[in-house]
Amino acid sequence: MELTGQHLGMTLSISALDHDNAAYFGYCAKGELRLQRCRPCGLLRAPPGPACPWCAASDFEWVSLSGRGKVYSYTEVRHAVQSAFRPYLPYVALLVELDEQRAQPSEHEALRLIGNLALADGTLASPDVVRQVGIGSRVRVVFARVGEGLAIPLWTLDESASQPDSVWRYPELSTPP
Repeated sequence: MELTGQHLGMTLSISALDHDNAAYFGYCAKGELRLQRCRPCGLLRAPPGPACPWCAASDFEWVSLSGRGKVYSYTEVRHAVQSAFRPYLPYVALLVELDEQRAQPSEHEALRLIGNLALADGTLASPDVVRQVGIGSRVRVVFARVGEGLAIPLWTLDESASQPDSVWRYPELSTPP
């Protein structure tokens, strides 16, 4: 069965033939961040897929994760290509390194997921919150329910974690005259 939903006025769909992504987003709809763990080599993988990118084995299990990590990188969007995002400008897309499997299988190939910065209720973060986040910020996953059996993972500041004294942010751009 195809999964469909709406997010900020945009239609999202996952084909019934895409079993790996249907399972991933189905777990998200239950409020769980789960990823595939390869049984032979034990490494987690994202995005989900039919075979392990490290050892090519197809034997895996879905495992629950903490949903916590730190911002590894980010991009700040100041011009919304999609009109539904205009009220949220500027918004950020975060690349989050999860606490699980940090620096494995190498320091350059750790477990990282992409998602927008949001508030705890799953709405995109305001500019005031955007200005608080940078590389090194501690975040946790939240889910925005977008349809029956379908939710997308987003990131919010982790209020239970110690935040770094300062985070690296891109220098503020001045507006041209």
